[in-house]
Amino acid sequence: MANKKTFYVTTPIYYPTAKPHLGTAYTTIAVDILARWNKLLGKDVFFLTGTDEHGQKLEEAAKLAGQNPKDYVDKLVEDFKNAWKELNIEFNGFIRTTDKEHEEIVKKIIKKIYDSGDLYESDYEGLYCIPCESYWTEKDLVNGKCPSCGREVKAFKEKAYFFKLSKYQDKLLELYKKNPRFIMPESKRNEIISRVKEGLKDISFTRSQFKWGIEFPINKNYVLWVWPDALSNYISALDWPNGKNFKKFWPADCHLVGKDIIWFHCVIWPAMLFSAGIEVPKTIFAHGWWTANGEKMSKSKGNVVDPLELSKKYSLDSFRYFIFRATPFGEDGDFSEKALVDRHNNELANKLGNLVSRVTALAEKYGIEKAENKNKLLGKLKLKEIEKLIDNYEFDKALNLIFEFIDKCNEYVQEKKPWETHDKKILYELIDSIKAIAILLWAFMPETCEKIASNLGFEIKDLKDIGKAIKISKIKKGEILFKKIES
Repeated sequence: MANKKTFYVTTPIYYPTAKPHLGTAYTTIAVDILARWNKLLGKDVFFLTGTDEHGQKLEEAAKLAGQNPKDYVDKLVEDFKNAWKELNIEFNGFIRTTDKEHEEIVKKIIKKIYDSGDLYESDYEGLYCIPCESYWTEKDLVNGKCPSCGREVKAFKEKAYFFKLSKYQDKLLELYKKNPRFIMPESKRNEIISRVKEGLKDISFTRSQFKWGIEFPINKNYVLWVWPDALSNYISALDWPNGKNFKKFWPADCHLVGKDIIWFHCVIWPAMLFSAGIEVPKTIFAHGWWTANGEKMSKSKGNVVDPLELSKKYSLDSFRYFIFRATPFGEDGDFSEKALVDRHNNELANKLGNLVSRVTALAEKYGIEKAENKNKLLGKLKLKEIEKLIDNYEFDKALNLIFEFIDKCNEYVQEKKPWETHDKKILYELIDSIKAIAILLWAFMPETCEKIASNLGFEIKDLKDIGKAIKISKIKKGEILFKKIES
């Protein structure tokens, strides 16, 4: 048997200084959707997430809590794993940058970069943002503050080992030109290209001001800067260079990241890989940020959206559906509970829930009889378009087309009146079409779709099953999928 096609998809690794919030949940659910969708396409999928546990910011947070950094992060990491379980996220690998195996592999990567002549010692003088673990120049600052997080920067001077990023400017521009899908969406691609064209400066890869990091393998007086350590997780988790998972899954099909860390992923990471002689990933997709009712979320404003609370208050699948339906993936979105309730009531309860409960009640009562459906109701489903949209990360448009088909099914019920005719063939067409809807929505709303599948007597395994006739079995009506919410 030929080897199955593979799909390797990653979240960024999260800084465990705070509990998971809407932003981290959004990224991780998006990766879960991609992983599930590619399983339906029959691929062998590896979905990686994890935590980024080194650096000055963590060292200081642990000190404030009166703990050593490792004990401090151990507890926080459990919060992340539990949150992902509660949000029905099925990852295959969870990496921690404090894992011994990761630390050893990172040292090997740095040694390879050093051996290729791309690390040298020099003096560094400049501005540094501790929360972002980033160096900035005067012209980068916004109102004299860090352009990424808006906090104070500190001026300091130290000896450091520099990575020859400038050496890879042309090679990076060539990569972007040859592979338009390397950076997505296009707006982010254009942004990175124009920044790289302005010129690249060599960057400091080491720190000597603190100790909580991976020891720099070339000179034990330094620890490695947190970014080359964190970025290496994508290959250390696959046991680079000789692990069977590395040989099977690398290069990654998609690194999914927030737009604030796109520079590190699209510039520094491929330059490191060029230097170490390792293939670069296929796509880096940067999504937008969420505001809450038009305002930036912040603890001080008390408007931070807690994904776990919301999914308990409404339903997990309503939350998962809403965040990918409400805004184009890649653009910024504005979160409002009212908008979530409206979509829950109008789209999930009225359209999807109503269709399933009406049709299954009638099928349970009158039974179904096999009929040709491909060129009838099912023929109205724009399957190829939906596949193309998901391949292009246009989740909102794909959901739109699936719901367009749900509308057609509801219209068909009204038109054919099976409650009067008791027509078993019409009911078969409708049940067969609901099977298709459950398969298509499973990546987005797994729990709901598995309930539908169980009531119709089938399992969600493969997208190709949409084209196969549903086996006739006893249909069960089942419970109401989405209870209306009184606003």
